Amino acid sequence: MDVPAKQDEAAIDAALIERWKAGDQRAATEIVSRHAPALARFASSSGERDGVDELVQDTFVRAFNALDSFRSDSSLRTWLFTILHRLVLDRKRSERRRGPSVELEEGHAVQGYDALDALVAEETAARVRQAVSRLSPLQRDVFVLRVTEGMAYADIATTVGSTEGACRVHYHNAMRAVKEFLDDA
Repeated sequence: MDVPAKQDEAAIDAALIERWKAGDQRAATEIVSRHAPALARFASSSGERDGVDELVQDTFVRAFNALDSFRSDSSLRTWLFTILHRLVLDRKRSERRRGPSVELEEGHAVQGYDALDALVAEETAARVRQAVSRLSPLQRDVFVLRVTEGMAYADIATTVGSTEGACRVHYHNAMRAVKEFLDDA
């Protein structure tokens, strides 16, 4: 995203925050509709399959409860991603303490395709998902935020609690690992 577009996005978010603080509930709805899809994609790519909507909702609940303390040191989007990232980490820690559980739905393993291109697209997507799943959690988060969300390294660093330079290295290593996996497959 170029700098003017990023500034425009920040200005829109700042105006929505001010409207919400002034009591305009529609501003909250607009904030959610602007950012929820990207948050859901990030949660899914972080390995969350069940409860993505719940994670996104919890992110907004926490954000709106703390919006008065939002200092705009980073963009609203980056702040929301940071909240979601922490919720995902908390959930994973909780699941590790409880132990694994596997639930298979009836017909889960079998899927039909109407056309060859749908099959090829799904196989390719599955290979990419498999390659990304082999990355370390930090590499995966950096990779997804950069590739899927187009975030700047500084914003990624804020989101994952790292440095910009480290995020660049993690992204480079993740990209190399994904390419190698895809070449070997």
